[in-house]
Amino acid sequence: MPTDRSRREDGYRRRRYDRDYDRERRRSGDYDSARRTSESMERDEKEEEREEHLKSGENGANKSNGGEKPDKRDQNQQDQEQEQQSKEEPPKRRVPVSLEEILQKKETEKKELDRRRKQEEERKQQEEFQRRAMEEARQNGTSRDRRDYYDRYDRDRHDRYDRDRSKLRDVPDKRPPPEKKEEEQLMNERLEEKELQAIRERYMGGERKKRKIRKMNEKKFVFDWDAGEDTSQDFNPLYASRHSAQMFGRGHFAGIDIKEQKKERAAFYSQLLEERRTVDQKDRAEERMEIDRRKELKNMWDDRHWSEKPLSEMKERDWRIFKEDFNITTKGGSIPNPIRSWEESNLSERIIKLINSIGYTSPTPIQRQAIPIGLQNRDIIGIAETGSGKTASFVIPMLVYISDLPRLSEENMADGPYALILAPTRELAQQIEQETLKFAAPMGFNCVSIVGGHAVEEQAFNLRNGAEIIIATPGRLKDCLDRRILVLNQCTYVVMDEADRMIDMGFETDVNTILDALPVSNVKPDTEDAENPSEMLRKLGQKERYRQTVMFSATMPPAVERLAKRYLRRPAVVTIGTAGQAVDTVEQKVEMINDEGRKKGRLLEILSGAFDPPIIIFVNQKKGCDVLAKALNKLGHRATTLHGGKTQEQREAALAHLKNGTMDILVATDVAGRGIDVKDVSLVINYDMAKNIEDYTHRIGRTGRAGKSGIAITFLSNSDADVMYDLKQMIMKSPISRVPPELASHPAAMAKPGTYTQKRKHEETIFQ
Repeated sequence: MPTDRSRREDGYRRRRYDRDYDRERRRSGDYDSARRTSESMERDEKEEEREEHLKSGENGANKSNGGEKPDKRDQNQQDQEQEQQSKEEPPKRRVPVSLEEILQKKETEKKELDRRRKQEEERKQQEEFQRRAMEEARQNGTSRDRRDYYDRYDRDRHDRYDRDRSKLRDVPDKRPPPEKKEEEQLMNERLEEKELQAIRERYMGGERKKRKIRKMNEKKFVFDWDAGEDTSQDFNPLYASRHSAQMFGRGHFAGIDIKEQKKERAAFYSQLLEERRTVDQKDRAEERMEIDRRKELKNMWDDRHWSEKPLSEMKERDWRIFKEDFNITTKGGSIPNPIRSWEESNLSERIIKLINSIGYTSPTPIQRQAIPIGLQNRDIIGIAETGSGKTASFVIPMLVYISDLPRLSEENMADGPYALILAPTRELAQQIEQETLKFAAPMGFNCVSIVGGHAVEEQAFNLRNGAEIIIATPGRLKDCLDRRILVLNQCTYVVMDEADRMIDMGFETDVNTILDALPVSNVKPDTEDAENPSEMLRKLGQKERYRQTVMFSATMPPAVERLAKRYLRRPAVVTIGTAGQAVDTVEQKVEMINDEGRKKGRLLEILSGAFDPPIIIFVNQKKGCDVLAKALNKLGHRATTLHGGKTQEQREAALAHLKNGTMDILVATDVAGRGIDVKDVSLVINYDMAKNIEDYTHRIGRTGRAGKSGIAITFLSNSDADVMYDLKQMIMKSPISRVPPELASHPAAMAKPGTYTQKRKHEETIFQ
């Protein structure tokens, strides 16, 4: 039960707590009211001072006048005297204001205006700082002061408790000890962290601080001035745009970059000439520049690949490289350039859309060359393997050919087809029919096959409405001709596919009979006109055209040559080889030589006189090319160089010297490995092995051309391990070449680069 004494003490404490809290709140908590109270008090004090000052002034005036008011008459008398005095004085002379005074007055006013503006800015900044401080104090002041007040009250309470402890009852204190301050806790945490870090470094080792090494370029002191380091200022506005004098002739300013001066001088004079030239002079200058540009383009050696050039910039060398890339060989009069893509061909837009719809993205090698020749209505002999795209190469020109002829009607359908395709077997004939229908059906042409295994009546029924294209085997077609089921009175386009196979199967007599049944009124003349495209495209009369005969064969035995000579007129021969395979007429030899001295000695032995010129030696670097040619010239050989560092004139001169016999040896890089045709090259030496097998193929292709034989000798070393496998495979494919034992047994030639070869068990090493 609380006693009266305890109740009194509690009441005393509450009253004291409320009183102290109100006092503290008035002191710091209600900051705005206290500020407003202080401002009002200052205004009251200022008003009191002003009133006291006025009162003191009035008292002083009263005392000076003896307490009497001033007399109005005395004042009027004084005014009259001053007016009389002003009338008597002569008028002052008006002097004009000097310019110095006006400038001085304006300068003073400007300074005064700047001073006032600066004071106004400082005052605004000070007011802004005060406003921000007041805002921050208003936001944070109340909570912070209340917290401080509570803390201070708790301290006072403990002090009072200690002071009055003797008066209170002696009882045990069950209150928990006061909590530690935040600063003490932070300090203890930092000390603990440092102790843990010291323990880690003692037992685990700390991170070693690496010494910063200054770079050599940082130690160099740069003595040159930078434009940004110039601290001077040009106060005169005239210096803002400085005049630079133009030197005439070869004069220059000392201490200034000469190249920059030349550039500025050239720009100045070009601008000056542009301003002073007339229109006629400008036109003449542009004409001269155009002439120079054309000369430069004509003499420029363009090393870009043919795929990167437009069709108009393709030169003869580019077309040779193009044919070599696709292993195309042609002969027989004026032959047009091959087509690079379907869009660059002379085909109609309708046929190009048809080709794209079928899915032919790019032409095959035989199509690239045979189609342009077929569009000129020339006879063709194509030598290519089965499956190389021969069908489209003769079907597309055939459709263009018969598109110019009148459509079949009841009047002329009995005269037979416009085009005839002969195949040795029925399977091949049916395959050709399927491919031909892809092109002929969308264009509205009828295509019929006449092969064995079907009744003749059935095939005759198929021919009742006529057909523009007939695909047949020789035996069944001859049977139909003998039975008068079919005639060839208007057949003007003949294709013989795999002619060598037809001859081997015994169809030579049947083929001759069929070709003899063709009309002779439109046979081409056996003259140079058969090679002229304009003459071959000319119509005979109103609708007839010269007959076009196309023959495809994988080989050319005597019987096929005899057939071609009898029925073809000045044909263009197109030969397609396997891409990436060397010519069979080149004998490839390989010698393993790792020493540079032995390599030079072996080269001199080869050039001792066993081979007739011209001879081509290939190296990989331009510098090595010049060094080797210089050494050969010192030893008495006539050698010239050809590489990418030479100009167009130098390259043409080197090739001309090699062709006319002035020089016997050409030392060249891979620039001469492609697109250069030198006749009768007897020997090609790869002094440095090519980096890949494609470049090697083009190198050795300089010899053994046009059916002639040639020899290619390659010096091989251990540094050429990346191409040994491909080189070995290529030599193995050649019927006249032999793989040397050093290359056959070399580890790099055993497997293709990048493949994993599993070792035998007795060759494995086991670590225990």
